[in-house]
Amino acid sequence: MSDACDVIWISSSRVLQRFDRPLLQYISRYMNVTQWEYRQDKDEGSSIDEAVALLNEFLVQSSHPVHLAGHGAGGAIALSYARCYPEKVRSLTLLAVASQPANTWHVHYYLQRQLFTISREQVLASSVRHLFGEQPRHTTKKLISVLDRDLEQSPLLHSLFKLVDLPKGGVSMPMLVCGSKNDSIVHPPALQEWLNLFKPEDNLWECPKGHHFFHYFYPQKVGETMLDFWQPYQLQPMLTSQLNSHKLIN
Repeated sequence: MSDACDVIWISSSRVLQRFDRPLLQYISRYMNVTQWEYRQDKDEGSSIDEAVALLNEFLVQSSHPVHLAGHGAGGAIALSYARCYPEKVRSLTLLAVASQPANTWHVHYYLQRQLFTISREQVLASSVRHLFGEQPRHTTKKLISVLDRDLEQSPLLHSLFKLVDLPKGGVSMPMLVCGSKNDSIVHPPALQEWLNLFKPEDNLWECPKGHHFFHYFYPQKVGETMLDFWQPYQLQPMLTSQLNSHKLIN
């Protein structure tokens, strides 16, 4: 890991990385960004604790605190790490993370499976609408496959038989919490519960729309918000520019 790195973006799943790229491409114009991915072997059990331990092995190489950020389950990993190793984190940015950080889209999926006698594919199709909004049929089929694989790769130990919780609470370093006003997974009331845990230097920002993956649909809006939040802690000036539009899946 290079000491020049400013921002570490935490990814919880290889298949979801494509939805982070537009935002990271935008931020990387002004900050040195490294993407860290949690990945376990097929014979290994997955867990938040294991993810935090592996992330610490990576960050032990850094000689200075970094800005930590992540979306969904990646944000839950970043939050857990920031609580365990606050001296290594300059600031924490959470996208689509509820004040109960284990309440990811996976919980929404398993609750539907418990409540309704419908197939896995039908629930995943419903999840696509909740996470991305209405999409063309061919795009929906591709996204169903993506979500199906993410269920297997998530470090959160949710299942049809048990939904887990993670410790609630804030962190000692400055924190930015971002969400979308039309996110049905981490909806505005759940997002605003963070306000009860905020310090004076913490901020909450809501994207007008974009559903659960608002940072994919509006990378510049989200990126500018993150850059503004980091600016007091950086010496370099932060600029704004236009980012080319992206299609959901090629």
